[in-house]
Amino acid sequence: MKKILLTILQYIIFFGLGGVLIWWQYGKLSENDKTEIFASFEQIKDRLWLLFPVLIVGFLSHLFRALRWKLLLEPLKLKPTTTNITFAVLIGYLVNLLVPRMGEVAKCTVLAKYEHEPVDKIVGTIVAERSFDMLCLVVVTLLAFILQADIASEYVQEQMAKFAVTGTTIATAFAGLTAFILLLVLIYRKNRKSRLGHFLSNIGYGILSIKFMHKKGQFLLYTGLIWFCYLALVFLGFKAIEATEHLGWLPALSVLVFGSLGMIVTPGGIGAYPPAVQLVLVKLYAIKASYALAFGWVSWMAQTAIVLVLGLLSLLLLPLYNAKRDGQAAMDHGENR
Repeated sequence: MKKILLTILQYIIFFGLGGVLIWWQYGKLSENDKTEIFASFEQIKDRLWLLFPVLIVGFLSHLFRALRWKLLLEPLKLKPTTTNITFAVLIGYLVNLLVPRMGEVAKCTVLAKYEHEPVDKIVGTIVAERSFDMLCLVVVTLLAFILQADIASEYVQEQMAKFAVTGTTIATAFAGLTAFILLLVLIYRKNRKSRLGHFLSNIGYGILSIKFMHKKGQFLLYTGLIWFCYLALVFLGFKAIEATEHLGWLPALSVLVFGSLGMIVTPGGIGAYPPAVQLVLVKLYAIKASYALAFGWVSWMAQTAIVLVLGLLSLLLLPLYNAKRDGQAAMDHGENR
């Protein structure tokens, strides 16, 4: 009961934060701002052709992520079908919209159920994948800064001065992480032959799956394609409204960085993604605040719609695909006998 109450409280906090951010943003708008924002939304009606490429690129980003995850599973002797692993990825993103931080658990559970594989090994690969994604975000952030140093350096320095992290804070965080890792090692050594020890061992092996992976070049290729798709989604989004249609790939890169940070703050970036995008468009590219916020909402709604449509389709098609697959396997087995 206590666990259920804590989970409910977590949902209330995360979604409540998103709701407060939306209410706060809307309250700050003048009547003129609201008029301009809704006028921007009206422009989308004349550019509905963008929906098709946006949906295709959005799907490809998830497909490349599924193919990359499949590479991480190979060293563990796990070979799920591309269809099942793609469905699992899409369902994971869908669950993340509804239940904060539970998407990763959902996609591991889905894949383990339909591929009849141990979930603990799969969880380890998720930890490895997410760690690598954080590294990629750092690289993309540095790339955005380097390519646009002439317009971004002053603003970035100003923000870093406001939120400077002290050496003591870094040392404390590092010490805490080290202590946590040592605690897990100690627990494993004392329970090596137990179910807990076996579980921790499989997670550890999953985390190291990148090290044991044979197709590292292919892994990096899929990673590059994933981030290119994310970048293309922002670039296509610029074309949706007149105020941003002149912006190119480099501004899209900056929006991608700030938008990714907004996605981390609240579930699916609700309430946090639009103002994060607004900030970079106003400060770096002199887009009027109301139009910048309108683009932030357009971009967020497009990405959310992709997840909802593809995630719900995956929920419907996953059991049908596997029922047909298992039926075919049973028939083949009968014929072989």
